[in-house]
Amino acid sequence: MTGRRDFLSQPAPENYVAGLGRGATGFTTRSDLGPAREGPSEDQIKEALAKRAAQLGFGDAAAAATGKKDDDDENDERYQDPDNEVGLFAGGVYDKDDDEADRIYREIDEKMDKRRRARREAREKSEQEEYERKNPKIQQQFADLKRGLESVTEDEWAALPEVGDLTGKNRRSKQARQQRFYAVPDSVLAAAGSAGELGSTVADDGVASATGGSSGQDGTMTNFAKIGQARDKVLQVRLDQASQNGNATSGSATSVDPKGYLTSLAKSQLPDSAAQVGDINRVRELLESVIKTNPNNGPGWVAAARLEELAGKIVAARNVIARGCEHCPKNEDVWLESIRLNEGRNAKVIAAQAIQKNNRSVRLWVEAMKLEDDSRSKKRVIRHALDHTPESEALWKEAVNLEEDPDDARLLLAKATELIPLSVDLWLALARLESPENAQKVLNKARKHCPTSHEIWIAAARLQEQLGQGEKVNVMKRAAQVLVKESAMPKREEWITEAEKCEQEGAIITCCAIIRETLGYGLDEDDDRKDTWLDDARGSINRGMYETARAIYAYALRVFPTSKTIWLAAADLERNHGSKEDLWQVLEKAVNAVPRSEVLWMMLAKEKWQAGEIDNARRVLARAFKQNPNNEDIWLAAVKLEAENGQIEQARGLLRTARQEAPTDRVWMKSAAFEWQLDDLDAALDLVQQALNLFPASAKLWMMKGQIYEDLDKPLQAREAYSTGVKAVPKSVPLWLLYSRLEEKLGQLPKARSVLDRARLAVPKSAELWCESVRVERRAQNTKQAESLMERALRDVPKPDQGVLWSEKIWHLTTRPQRKPRALEAIKEVDNDPALLTAVARIFWGERRLEKAQNWFEKALVRDSDLGDSWAWYYKFLLEHGTPEKREEVVSKCIGVEPRHGEVWQAVAKNPRNARKSVEEVLKLVAAELH
Repeated sequence: MTGRRDFLSQPAPENYVAGLGRGATGFTTRSDLGPAREGPSEDQIKEALAKRAAQLGFGDAAAAATGKKDDDDENDERYQDPDNEVGLFAGGVYDKDDDEADRIYREIDEKMDKRRRARREAREKSEQEEYERKNPKIQQQFADLKRGLESVTEDEWAALPEVGDLTGKNRRSKQARQQRFYAVPDSVLAAAGSAGELGSTVADDGVASATGGSSGQDGTMTNFAKIGQARDKVLQVRLDQASQNGNATSGSATSVDPKGYLTSLAKSQLPDSAAQVGDINRVRELLESVIKTNPNNGPGWVAAARLEELAGKIVAARNVIARGCEHCPKNEDVWLESIRLNEGRNAKVIAAQAIQKNNRSVRLWVEAMKLEDDSRSKKRVIRHALDHTPESEALWKEAVNLEEDPDDARLLLAKATELIPLSVDLWLALARLESPENAQKVLNKARKHCPTSHEIWIAAARLQEQLGQGEKVNVMKRAAQVLVKESAMPKREEWITEAEKCEQEGAIITCCAIIRETLGYGLDEDDDRKDTWLDDARGSINRGMYETARAIYAYALRVFPTSKTIWLAAADLERNHGSKEDLWQVLEKAVNAVPRSEVLWMMLAKEKWQAGEIDNARRVLARAFKQNPNNEDIWLAAVKLEAENGQIEQARGLLRTARQEAPTDRVWMKSAAFEWQLDDLDAALDLVQQALNLFPASAKLWMMKGQIYEDLDKPLQAREAYSTGVKAVPKSVPLWLLYSRLEEKLGQLPKARSVLDRARLAVPKSAELWCESVRVERRAQNTKQAESLMERALRDVPKPDQGVLWSEKIWHLTTRPQRKPRALEAIKEVDNDPALLTAVARIFWGERRLEKAQNWFEKALVRDSDLGDSWAWYYKFLLEHGTPEKREEVVSKCIGVEPRHGEVWQAVAKNPRNARKSVEEVLKLVAAELH
């Protein structure tokens, strides 16, 4: 035997490195390197690699080494193993820093997405509209042709040829099919032969019955009375099944709750007449198979027991669930079902057995407590439960609720917070029961144990408010700092919800403090903070939380003190939901913050004037003059104030000064209108002429000149004024309309048509001009031409502006039976145009469908509350079918909105005779004008 090992004579394994196992590698010496020599060339290296790869069987590697690798090899599946990439960090530990990093990255992604969302949605909407415009649907392409079918008469329709295949081949094959014959089966002949025979069989009641399908006492008559009784019984059964309760689980149910099917099965009780024995047997077999295959399946036992209960076999249900308790002693659902199915003492015994098997089940302890009758026994059960499960928050809450003495409840809560220091609800309950001084100590302890709970901080703030130190001690500021440090800061929406909750409970100071310290969290300067806060305030107002909305506006005004939009929104809040003094205070702050805003000055002056403080209103306007010299709005507001209070000469003097200090076309127009209202037409005409010399491009001045001439009964001069005006201002639609109506009133119908044709060339795609052209032909009894013009108008005018055209077509160019289909087509084309919505409401009004009519009128008002005609139609409707309270409500809303537009509304409101009338009086006048 030699000492030489056998493996020494064997060749070394592949990839063997001497000394690697003992760490004797990683260094070289001069003897290892040998004499200096030139290394292998690149070609030699490639050749060696290719040779080695060929030996190992890697053809692709050889091709790569020799420079013959294809471009497609870069996508080889061998180098794209997704698991390998994931597995790089599979063994790592996910710690708090990783969680914070993920949260930061997630917030950055959300912020970037929110920043780009508006532009992306606008771009997508424009692309969608462009695509729909370039690729219209077939229905849209043929819409005008469909409308053209209205003119087809019945004779033309009947004369249309029938579409059919009249080729010779198909005609011959059709004739061959009609001439084909088939042999009649013997069964048909046999049935026909025995059709008139009478059977000789005897029924159970001894009466002969017919085999031919009729049944009766003599075999030849059908007893329809019995058939009707049987049908009534079947219908009654089905009605009983369908009318059990809202969550019926019978076969007539239309929806199934997959999570609560067991509960709904327990609540479902069918009458004996509706018991479907076959279905119950089939389900029983299925459930027996389930519990036999898997006897440890608790839901299977529960379902089997409830099936027996549904079938009315309560004893069998108890036996089934008892077997389930034996097979599933650790399943609390099975025990709870057994307790429910049993009563009285048996239920208590079962509860005791269940608790022995599951002494840490909170639900079983609570159910056992509920089985007791007196409070003392319930307390005893809960205390036993707490001995077994002292860390259960639900059990401590039940124990506290059972205590009638606040001192005992306080002791229980003190012990509970020691055992469960992370329960926020228990800390808050204990603080509510303590005195204010002790409550402060309790909340301080709670903050130490639950530093991430914002509820505890809110409770502390409310406690300071109760102590009268809510304004001095800013608890919420400290709360925001700590929660941000702990990375537990809730979102802005959650803080607003908490503020609204405080407002509901009367903690106004805490509500304002929450908004003040948290509203700006999570919003950068790049975000649309102003719009976001305005949306938050509007949401709170809609929910009736006005103090929260005030706090939001106050915070927004601290960030944007010169924002006129926010000041107007805050003033609107005080006007609608605050007191008069609060509104004055807000407007005073507004005019001091934004002294260059004439809107705020005039709003403050108007509020003072409406409150009867005329002198204070004059002082406000005087201050406005100092801040905004030569502002036409303030000049005109001062004129209106004096004119409304009967100071005619003073108002005229102000207008004279205004024409010198602020000579704008509006000031000149108001000066002429003022004289016109005073019935001094010559002075008004003189002012208009002077104004036109200064402002020849003012359409309103040309209209006033023509209307004054009409009042003076000088139609030729009025025609000349309108004619000159449309040349000076060719884009003014109202000026063209006045010109056309004057020609029509003078009997010059061709001239009126010519004026409207020129107007449509000057102002293309104008719905008002097209509608007036249709009305001219309609008033001239030229219905065919009116319909032709209407079709051209619907093709020329953009769809969003077609509401007035569709309204005209529905009411004046459509027969009564066709109005509703035409209205449906219009809604599909135009959607939410207020004039169209009002027309639809009038259709329902004419059909006496009053509730629907009222809903559509209100839709029109919501869509555009500035349209006075909609208000007038609604008021006219309420005069016939509304209550006095509803009419008063509509009038008050109309006064608050002060509508300024509408075809009839503007004609009545701008009439000089109605200049001094209120909004309510104008509303009643417009309602009387409508027909």
